[in-house]
Amino acid sequence: MSGHIHQHHHAISQHAHSSGHEIKKENHFGLAISATLHCLIGCGFGEVLGMVIGTWLHMSNANSMLLAIILGALLGLLFGMLPLLRAGYSLRSALRQTLIAEGLSIAVMETVELMVQVYIPGVMDAHLTDWLFWKGMLIGLIAGFIAAFPVNYVMIKKGFRHQH
Repeated sequence: MSGHIHQHHHAISQHAHSSGHEIKKENHFGLAISATLHCLIGCGFGEVLGMVIGTWLHMSNANSMLLAIILGALLGLLFGMLPLLRAGYSLRSALRQTLIAEGLSIAVMETVELMVQVYIPGVMDAHLTDWLFWKGMLIGLIAGFIAAFPVNYVMIKKGFRHQH
């Protein structure tokens, strides 16, 4: 995504308190919505890319889905690392912070998206040119968002914050 719109929450509570950037209680909901939308963008983009590549390479449905899940998780993590790298974090530190702040959310989102797509009749047999494929992808992404939102909300409330 251009200009990296995927800026996630990442700092631990002590950092937030020591830097004077405490999150007000009323901001938790909005920050969780923002963080979940950013996760959705990275995961969704990776999943669509995985399905396109899988189709182009004539991979089986199972292998295409596996590729889509892997790319979704990797792009979700990569998009989470970019603002940290731009802020001067080392690659190792950015990866660690992103895994802490985004790992569980990405895992929940990816799992729910896949479960929804598998259980919608016909989606697994649909091709990229079929409306059913895109309908299944959209419903899966919506379900993934709904499932990952509480994870982000709790993470933010427990001391993680959204990086602006």
